Parts: sequence; C-alpha cells; structure tokens
Amino acid sequence: MAKYLLLKHYRGAPTGVNDAPMDEWTPEEVTAHIQYMNDFADRLTETGEYVDGQALSPDGMWVRHDGEGRPPVTDGPFAETKDVIAGWMVIDVEDEQRAIELAGELSAAPGKDGLAIHEWLELRPLLSMPPTVTE
Repeated sequence: MAKYLLLKHYRGAPTGVNDAPMDEWTPEEVTAHIQYMNDFADRLTETGEYVDGQALSPDGMWVRHDGEGRPPVTDGPFAETKDVIAGWMVIDVEDEQRAIELAGELSAAPGKDGLAIHEWLELRPLLSMPPTVTE
C-alpha cells in the first residue's frame, strides 16, 4: 500500500472545463459539490483507502523562525498557499494507478450548473522513508 496526497487547487493549474469560481455557484451547487466530496470519502473509508482530508479556509499566513530572541516572521515574498490550495485528502491505495484513478474520479465533482468541474488535482506520493543521500 502507498499513501498519496491529493491537493485541490483554487487556481494555479490549467483551466478546468467548468471553470466558474465557487463564489458564482448557487447554494445548491455548493451543497452538491460538498456532498460529492463527502460521498467519495465515505466510499473510500469503506474500502480502507481513505486516511484523512480537510477543506482549507482561505485565511492563513507564512511563519518562520527569525533567530533567537526575535519574534517569528509571519509573512514574506512567497506564493501564498491560501490563494492556491483549497483542501487536501490522503489516500492509502495499492499502487499509483489506483491513486490516478481516484484522482480522476474526484476531479469530476459537480460545480456550476451541476456539471463536472474537471478540476486539476495535484497527486503526490508521501515518503515512507527518508530519502537516501549518496555521494
């Protein structure tokens, strides 16, 4: 089994087929989209492939240590993930092909007018062991 991270993006990926931003959807369309996501997670829970997932608020900040005795830096000249990442899901599947299959299915969540959004998802394997450095 291998764990994969599915990242849902607000933007930053190629344009989807049904590319209306969520703030242009009706409340019923938002509810249908969220229900699709919940049903997807429930089905993967039943198969043992769901690990965890969360939607993310657009609020957030960068934080880093700025030296002993100094307060943390809370912003910087970085691309802000709050503008990019809408949510995430971790799945535990047999192989990469199954991860791709599930990501493709999740991409079909309904959006505006109840049509599939064909959303781009970033699929990344989680490291099971630290990488080995060789010289």
